[in-house]
Amino acid sequence: MKEKIKKLIDEKEKRLDDLRKRAKETEDIAELRGLNEDIDGIIDDLRELKAMYGDADRPRDEKKPDGGNDDGNVDVTVNEDRNFDPVAAMRMNGGNKGGKRNADPYDSEEYREAFMNFVCRGVPIPAKLREARTDAVTTTSDASAVIPTTILREIIKEVSVYGNLFDEVRHLNIQGGVQVPILTLKPTATWITANTGTKESDLQKLQANSSVTFSYYGLECKIAQTLLTSVVTLEMFQQQFVPLAAEAMAKALDIAIMNGTGSGEPMGIINDTRVPVGNVITLSAADFATWSGWKKNVFAKMKKAYRGGKFYMAQSTFDGYIDGMVDDNGQPIGRVNYGIDGDERYRFGGRIVDTVEDDVLPGYDDASTNDVVAVFLKPNDYAFNSNLTMTTKRWVDEDTNTIKNKVILIGDGKLLDPYGVLIIKKGS
Repeated sequence: MKEKIKKLIDEKEKRLDDLRKRAKETEDIAELRGLNEDIDGIIDDLRELKAMYGDADRPRDEKKPDGGNDDGNVDVTVNEDRNFDPVAAMRMNGGNKGGKRNADPYDSEEYREAFMNFVCRGVPIPAKLREARTDAVTTTSDASAVIPTTILREIIKEVSVYGNLFDEVRHLNIQGGVQVPILTLKPTATWITANTGTKESDLQKLQANSSVTFSYYGLECKIAQTLLTSVVTLEMFQQQFVPLAAEAMAKALDIAIMNGTGSGEPMGIINDTRVPVGNVITLSAADFATWSGWKKNVFAKMKKAYRGGKFYMAQSTFDGYIDGMVDDNGQPIGRVNYGIDGDERYRFGGRIVDTVEDDVLPGYDDASTNDVVAVFLKPNDYAFNSNLTMTTKRWVDEDTNTIKNKVILIGDGKLLDPYGVLIIKKGS
């Protein structure tokens, strides 16, 4: 009987390992929730099986106080009232084949439950679930509880859905306050018989022409307690907490990447003074509405090395002025392609167009003279630096007598290569 139970335990633990791996790799929120339900079910089965294993071949009144076994084949954790701690057990053996400690203590069900109680009811997170943090997030006094990894993973996914600009730029994870060199290597080939009077090899060394330094800026999102106090289950908590934080933060990130001042927030693309003056283009109303105007003033200034970029503009700008634009021969220049799944894909002059909300870039009709209404760049030329660790803190809004939760993200953004950016302004 013990051998059969042990075999079942091994099978369940293997299945649990597979499900946990899939849960960490999946990008589908619905699938993740289904996997979590399966994981919870297997953990319940393991609790019963290991309790049965500890009592097998032993009279009911002779349980070992430590829930151990005589043959030493299986490490079982069962106390006198048979309350089995699956999280602790999985850290020790079942979910860790190498016998190493779980590298992410914030991804356990126990911590997620404790985090939910902290946010919803103000119950302090037990000391045993906290670990010393050495990253930059805890250098502020606002770091009260680290958001569980599973919930954080869903927040980042939702940011990618809501904030397409944030999703497309380069993501870095480097130490703040350190200068990062921007390297250029443009060697030239010289005929060895040429009498130049110099050593060409010495002229072609890698040079650091400039550098950027990332700072620590905090992005916070405040969520009213009244929205969360009725939440009683972890699944319901994640369903409400994730979209609330994600949508607000995605909006703030997109706006900062495009419009940030660099003071207390990332430096936005349109405010970076390193963009060459010739790359800032003011289009008159007549030029903005015609292909000849765009061809002469914008496309002609695209350097070949940067032509893999894309346009960013408000949806109303594309719909009102670009969609349907034709050349002198009546051939379409701005168009909408529809994919098999029905998604709209915009193109203009052979370049991809990504539309953004009006608070990221204003629509042409609503913009004032000299306002930026479109930007062309390679998204990878802008970098957002963050460890993508978010923390949350409960606080009391004395003005409204409401308990709120503040979610904090530490990060900074900078334009790495300003030379391929084209900034299009509205002219008269």
